[in-house]
Amino acid sequence: MGPFLETLIGGLMAGMLYSLIALGFVLIFKASGVFNFAQGAMVLFAALAMARFAEWLPKFTGMDSKVLVNVLAFVGALAVMVVVAWLVERLALSKLVNQEGITLLMATLGIAYLLEGAGQMLFGNDIYKIDIGLPKDPMFLFEQTFEGGILVSKEDLYAALIAAALVAGLSLFFQKTATGRALRAVADDHQAAQSIGIPLSRIWVIVWSVAGFVALVAGMIWGSKLGVQFSLSLVALKALPVVILGGLTSVPGAIVGGLLIGVGEKLSEAYLGPMLGGGIEYWFGYVLVLVVLLVRPQGLFGEKIIDRV
Repeated sequence: MGPFLETLIGGLMAGMLYSLIALGFVLIFKASGVFNFAQGAMVLFAALAMARFAEWLPKFTGMDSKVLVNVLAFVGALAVMVVVAWLVERLALSKLVNQEGITLLMATLGIAYLLEGAGQMLFGNDIYKIDIGLPKDPMFLFEQTFEGGILVSKEDLYAALIAAALVAGLSLFFQKTATGRALRAVADDHQAAQSIGIPLSRIWVIVWSVAGFVALVAGMIWGSKLGVQFSLSLVALKALPVVILGGLTSVPGAIVGGLLIGVGEKLSEAYLGPMLGGGIEYWFGYVLVLVVLLVRPQGLFGEKIIDRV
Protein backbone atom coordinates (compact mmCIF):
# COMPACT_ATOMS: atom_id res chain seq x y z
CA MET A 1 0.00 0.00 0.00
CA GLY A 2 2.88 2.40 0.75
CA PRO A 3 4.32 2.43 -2.82
CA PHE A 4 0.78 2.70 -4.23
CA LEU A 5 -0.01 5.77 -2.12
CA GLU A 6 3.36 7.29 -2.98
CA THR A 7 2.63 6.89 -6.69
CA LEU A 8 -0.93 8.15 -6.24
CA ILE A 9 0.18 11.32 -4.43
CA GLY A 10 2.84 11.97 -7.06
CA GLY A 11 0.21 11.60 -9.78
CA LEU A 12 -2.16 14.03 -8.05
CA MET A 13 0.57 16.65 -7.73
CA ALA A 14 1.60 16.25 -11.38
CA GLY A 15 -2.06 16.43 -12.37
CA MET A 16 -2.50 19.81 -10.69
CA LEU A 17 0.40 21.20 -12.72
CA TYR A 18 -1.16 19.81 -15.92
CA SER A 19 -4.45 21.45 -14.92
CA LEU A 20 -2.72 24.79 -14.50
CA ILE A 21 -1.42 24.76 -18.07
CA ALA A 22 -4.74 23.41 -19.37
CA LEU A 23 -6.50 26.41 -17.83
CA GLY A 24 -4.73 28.68 -20.30
CA PHE A 25 -6.27 26.75 -23.20
CA VAL A 26 -9.72 26.77 -21.58
CA LEU A 27 -9.64 30.53 -20.86
CA ILE A 28 -8.91 31.47 -24.47
CA PHE A 29 -11.41 28.97 -25.86
CA LYS A 30 -14.17 30.20 -23.55
CA ALA A 31 -13.63 33.80 -24.67
CA SER A 32 -12.99 33.36 -28.40
CA GLY A 33 -14.13 29.86 -29.29
CA VAL A 34 -10.71 28.99 -30.71
CA PHE A 35 -8.04 26.58 -29.54
CA ASN A 36 -4.98 28.62 -28.56
CA PHE A 37 -1.89 26.94 -29.97
CA ALA A 38 0.19 29.82 -28.59
CA GLN A 39 -0.26 28.76 -24.95
CA GLY A 40 3.01 26.83 -24.82
CA ALA A 41 4.88 29.79 -26.30
CA MET A 42 3.22 32.06 -23.73
CA VAL A 43 4.50 29.83 -20.92
CA LEU A 44 8.00 30.01 -22.38
CA PHE A 45 7.90 33.77 -23.01
CA ALA A 46 6.60 34.54 -19.50
CA ALA A 47 9.19 32.27 -17.87
CA LEU A 48 12.00 33.86 -19.91
CA ALA A 49 10.84 37.34 -18.90
CA MET A 50 10.78 36.48 -15.20
CA ALA A 51 14.10 34.62 -15.27
CA ARG A 52 15.90 37.46 -17.03
CA PHE A 53 14.32 40.19 -14.88
CA ALA A 54 15.36 38.27 -11.75
CA GLU A 55 18.90 38.15 -13.18
CA TRP A 56 19.06 41.79 -14.30
CA LEU A 57 17.56 43.48 -11.23
CA PRO A 58 20.42 42.67 -8.79
CA LYS A 59 23.00 43.73 -11.40
CA PHE A 60 21.47 47.14 -12.09
CA THR A 61 19.97 48.01 -8.70
CA GLY A 62 22.21 46.18 -6.23
CA MET A 63 19.27 44.43 -4.56
CA ASP A 64 20.27 41.46 -2.44
CA SER A 65 16.84 40.36 -1.20
CA LYS A 66 15.81 37.28 -3.16
CA VAL A 67 12.15 37.70 -2.17
CA LEU A 68 12.00 41.32 -3.34
CA VAL A 69 13.83 40.51 -6.57
CA ASN A 70 11.43 37.65 -7.34
CA VAL A 71 8.37 39.79 -6.56
CA LEU A 72 9.57 42.63 -8.80
CA ALA A 73 10.55 40.18 -11.54
CA PHE A 74 7.08 38.58 -11.33
CA VAL A 75 5.37 41.99 -11.55
CA GLY A 76 7.58 42.99 -14.48
CA ALA A 77 6.91 39.73 -16.33
CA LEU A 78 3.17 40.11 -15.67
CA ALA A 79 3.29 43.64 -17.12
CA VAL A 80 5.02 42.22 -20.20
CA MET A 81 2.26 39.59 -20.61
CA VAL A 82 -0.44 42.29 -20.32
CA VAL A 83 1.32 44.25 -23.08
CA VAL A 84 1.46 41.05 -25.16
CA ALA A 85 -2.29 40.59 -24.58
CA TRP A 86 -3.00 44.14 -25.73
CA LEU A 87 -0.84 43.72 -28.85
CA VAL A 88 -2.52 40.41 -29.70
CA GLU A 89 -5.94 42.08 -29.52
CA ARG A 90 -4.90 45.21 -31.41
CA LEU A 91 -2.87 43.58 -34.17
CA ALA A 92 -4.66 40.26 -34.66
CA LEU A 93 -7.95 39.56 -32.92
CA SER A 94 -9.61 42.93 -33.60
CA LYS A 95 -9.08 42.32 -37.33
CA LEU A 96 -10.62 38.84 -37.17
CA VAL A 97 -13.91 39.48 -35.34
CA ASN A 98 -16.66 37.05 -36.47
CA GLN A 99 -14.28 35.20 -38.79
CA GLU A 100 -14.22 31.42 -39.14
CA GLY A 101 -12.67 29.42 -36.31
CA ILE A 102 -9.91 28.11 -38.57
CA THR A 103 -8.83 31.70 -39.23
CA LEU A 104 -8.43 32.41 -35.52
CA LEU A 105 -6.68 29.05 -35.09
CA MET A 106 -4.07 29.96 -37.70
CA ALA A 107 -3.66 33.34 -36.01
CA THR A 108 -2.73 31.64 -32.72
CA LEU A 109 -0.17 29.51 -34.57
CA GLY A 110 1.39 32.67 -35.95
CA ILE A 111 1.38 34.23 -32.47
CA ALA A 112 3.15 31.15 -31.09
CA TYR A 113 6.03 31.40 -33.57
CA LEU A 114 6.22 35.18 -33.07
CA LEU A 115 6.49 34.82 -29.28
CA GLU A 116 9.17 32.15 -29.55
CA GLY A 117 11.22 34.31 -31.92
CA ALA A 118 10.68 37.45 -29.85
CA GLY A 119 11.64 35.59 -26.68
CA GLN A 120 14.92 34.49 -28.21
CA MET A 121 15.63 37.98 -29.56
CA LEU A 122 14.81 39.86 -26.33
CA PHE A 123 15.95 37.43 -23.63
CA GLY A 124 18.52 35.16 -25.29
CA ASN A 125 18.49 31.44 -25.95
CA ASP A 126 20.56 30.02 -23.08
CA ILE A 127 19.21 27.92 -20.22
CA TYR A 128 18.18 30.17 -17.34
CA LYS A 129 17.06 29.36 -13.83
CA ILE A 130 14.21 30.61 -11.70
CA ASP A 131 14.85 30.33 -7.97
CA ILE A 132 11.65 31.11 -6.06
CA GLY A 133 12.71 29.26 -2.94
CA LEU A 134 10.82 26.01 -3.48
CA PRO A 135 12.53 23.35 -1.31
CA LYS A 136 14.26 20.64 -3.29
CA ASP A 137 14.61 18.07 -0.50
CA PRO A 138 11.96 15.34 -0.11
CA MET A 139 10.00 14.47 3.00
CA PHE A 140 8.60 11.22 4.37
CA LEU A 141 5.00 10.83 5.51
CA PHE A 142 3.28 8.09 7.55
CA GLU A 143 6.56 6.59 8.69
CA GLN A 144 4.76 4.92 11.59
CA THR A 145 2.17 3.34 9.29
CA PHE A 146 4.29 2.15 6.36
CA GLU A 147 7.80 0.79 6.45
CA GLY A 148 10.12 3.55 5.28
CA GLY A 149 7.20 5.99 4.97
CA ILE A 150 5.87 7.62 1.83
CA LEU A 151 8.34 9.75 -0.12
CA VAL A 152 6.89 13.11 -1.24
CA SER A 153 8.75 15.89 -3.04
CA LYS A 154 8.30 19.18 -1.18
CA GLU A 155 8.85 21.08 -4.41
CA ASP A 156 6.06 19.19 -6.17
CA LEU A 157 3.79 19.56 -3.13
CA TYR A 158 4.21 23.34 -2.92
CA ALA A 159 3.86 23.68 -6.68
CA ALA A 160 0.63 21.65 -6.59
CA LEU A 161 -0.74 23.83 -3.78
CA ILE A 162 0.03 26.99 -5.76
CA ALA A 163 -1.64 25.51 -8.83
CA ALA A 164 -4.69 24.41 -6.81
CA ALA A 165 -5.12 27.89 -5.31
CA LEU A 166 -4.92 29.53 -8.73
CA VAL A 167 -7.34 27.04 -10.27
CA ALA A 168 -9.84 27.63 -7.46
CA GLY A 169 -9.52 31.41 -7.83
CA LEU A 170 -10.11 31.30 -11.59
CA SER A 171 -13.12 29.02 -11.14
CA LEU A 172 -14.71 31.58 -8.80
CA PHE A 173 -13.78 34.37 -11.23
CA PHE A 174 -15.68 32.73 -14.07
CA GLN A 175 -18.72 31.74 -12.04
CA LYS A 176 -19.22 34.66 -9.65
CA THR A 177 -18.06 37.86 -11.36
CA ALA A 178 -19.69 40.04 -14.00
CA THR A 179 -16.52 39.88 -16.12
CA GLY A 180 -16.61 36.08 -15.97
CA ARG A 181 -20.20 36.05 -17.20
CA ALA A 182 -19.27 38.46 -19.97
CA LEU A 183 -16.46 36.13 -21.02
CA ARG A 184 -18.91 33.24 -21.27
CA ALA A 185 -21.32 35.39 -23.29
CA VAL A 186 -18.59 36.33 -25.77
CA ALA A 187 -17.66 32.68 -26.15
CA ASP A 188 -21.24 31.73 -26.96
CA ASP A 189 -21.82 34.38 -29.65
CA HIS A 190 -19.59 37.34 -30.54
CA GLN A 191 -22.32 39.28 -32.36
CA ALA A 192 -24.96 38.72 -29.68
CA ALA A 193 -22.51 39.81 -26.98
CA GLN A 194 -21.70 43.00 -28.88
CA SER A 195 -25.40 43.71 -29.43
CA ILE A 196 -26.02 43.92 -25.67
CA GLY A 197 -23.10 46.24 -25.08
CA ILE A 198 -20.27 43.87 -24.14
CA PRO A 199 -17.01 45.43 -25.47
CA LEU A 200 -15.40 42.58 -27.35
CA SER A 201 -11.96 44.19 -27.58
CA ARG A 202 -11.75 44.81 -23.81
CA ILE A 203 -12.94 41.27 -23.02
CA TRP A 204 -10.27 39.78 -25.29
CA VAL A 205 -7.54 41.88 -23.67
CA ILE A 206 -8.74 40.75 -20.23
CA VAL A 207 -8.86 37.07 -21.10
CA TRP A 208 -5.47 37.09 -22.84
CA SER A 209 -4.04 38.95 -19.84
CA VAL A 210 -5.47 36.33 -17.47
CA ALA A 211 -4.15 33.57 -19.72
CA GLY A 212 -0.77 35.34 -19.64
CA PHE A 213 -0.91 35.39 -15.84
CA VAL A 214 -1.66 31.65 -15.81
CA ALA A 215 1.20 31.08 -18.28
CA LEU A 216 3.52 33.09 -16.03
CA VAL A 217 2.68 31.05 -12.94
CA ALA A 218 3.03 27.81 -14.91
CA GLY A 219 6.33 28.96 -16.42
CA MET A 220 7.58 30.02 -12.98
CA ILE A 221 6.82 26.61 -11.49
CA TRP A 222 8.10 24.53 -14.40
CA GLY A 223 11.11 26.82 -14.81
CA SER A 224 11.95 26.29 -11.15
CA LYS A 225 11.75 22.52 -11.66
CA LEU A 226 13.33 22.10 -15.08
CA GLY A 227 15.10 25.37 -15.86
CA VAL A 228 13.94 27.89 -18.47
CA GLN A 229 14.83 26.63 -21.91
CA PHE A 230 13.09 26.62 -25.26
CA SER A 231 11.84 23.06 -24.81
CA LEU A 232 9.64 24.50 -22.04
CA SER A 233 7.03 25.39 -24.67
CA LEU A 234 6.56 21.64 -25.25
CA VAL A 235 5.18 21.31 -21.71
CA ALA A 236 1.89 22.50 -23.18
CA LEU A 237 1.70 19.23 -25.11
CA LYS A 238 1.20 17.46 -21.77
CA ALA A 239 -1.89 19.59 -21.22
CA LEU A 240 -3.54 18.83 -24.58
CA PRO A 241 -5.10 15.53 -23.48
CA VAL A 242 -6.15 17.19 -20.22
CA VAL A 243 -8.08 19.90 -22.08
CA ILE A 244 -9.75 17.46 -24.44
CA LEU A 245 -10.59 14.98 -21.69
CA GLY A 246 -12.15 17.57 -19.39
CA GLY A 247 -13.89 19.53 -22.13
CA LEU A 248 -12.68 22.62 -23.94
CA THR A 249 -15.15 24.93 -22.19
CA SER A 250 -14.97 23.59 -18.64
CA VAL A 251 -12.71 24.93 -15.89
CA PRO A 252 -13.73 22.09 -13.52
CA GLY A 253 -13.09 19.72 -16.42
CA ALA A 254 -9.50 20.96 -16.68
CA ILE A 255 -9.03 20.18 -12.99
CA VAL A 256 -10.58 16.70 -13.09
CA GLY A 257 -8.90 15.89 -16.41
CA GLY A 258 -5.50 16.89 -15.06
CA LEU A 259 -5.90 14.76 -11.93
CA LEU A 260 -7.13 11.74 -13.90
CA ILE A 261 -4.28 11.89 -16.40
CA GLY A 262 -1.65 12.66 -13.76
CA VAL A 263 -2.69 9.71 -11.60
CA GLY A 264 -3.20 7.44 -14.60
CA GLU A 265 0.25 8.18 -15.99
CA LYS A 266 2.04 7.48 -12.72
CA LEU A 267 0.11 4.31 -11.86
CA SER A 268 0.34 2.85 -15.36
CA GLU A 269 4.09 3.53 -15.51
CA ALA A 270 4.64 1.97 -12.09
CA TYR A 271 2.49 -1.13 -12.52
CA LEU A 272 2.19 -1.73 -16.27
CA GLY A 273 5.50 -0.21 -17.39
CA PRO A 274 7.69 -3.15 -16.29
CA MET A 275 5.49 -5.57 -18.26
CA LEU A 276 5.27 -3.43 -21.41
CA GLY A 277 8.82 -2.13 -21.51
CA GLY A 278 8.18 1.31 -19.98
CA GLY A 279 7.42 4.63 -21.60
CA ILE A 280 3.69 4.43 -20.84
CA GLU A 281 3.76 7.80 -19.10
CA TYR A 282 4.42 9.58 -22.41
CA TRP A 283 1.42 8.24 -24.35
CA PHE A 284 -1.09 7.21 -21.67
CA GLY A 285 -2.98 10.53 -21.71
CA TYR A 286 -3.47 10.50 -25.48
CA VAL A 287 -4.75 6.92 -25.51
CA LEU A 288 -7.14 7.67 -22.64
CA VAL A 289 -8.48 10.71 -24.48
CA LEU A 290 -8.95 8.70 -27.68
CA VAL A 291 -11.03 6.13 -25.81
CA VAL A 292 -13.15 8.81 -24.10
CA LEU A 293 -13.75 10.69 -27.37
CA LEU A 294 -15.17 7.53 -28.94
CA VAL A 295 -17.86 7.54 -26.25
CA ARG A 296 -18.21 11.24 -25.42
CA PRO A 297 -16.81 13.52 -28.16
CA GLN A 298 -17.26 16.72 -26.12
CA GLY A 299 -15.17 15.39 -23.22
CA LEU A 300 -16.27 14.60 -19.68
CA PHE A 301 -17.56 18.08 -18.80
CA GLY A 302 -17.77 19.79 -22.19
CA GLU A 303 -20.97 21.28 -23.52
CA LYS A 304 -22.78 19.15 -26.07
CA ILE A 305 -23.14 21.18 -29.27
CA ILE A 306 -26.33 20.62 -31.24
CA ASP A 307 -26.64 22.23 -34.68
CA ARG A 308 -30.21 22.58 -35.90
CA VAL A 309 -30.87 22.88 -39.61
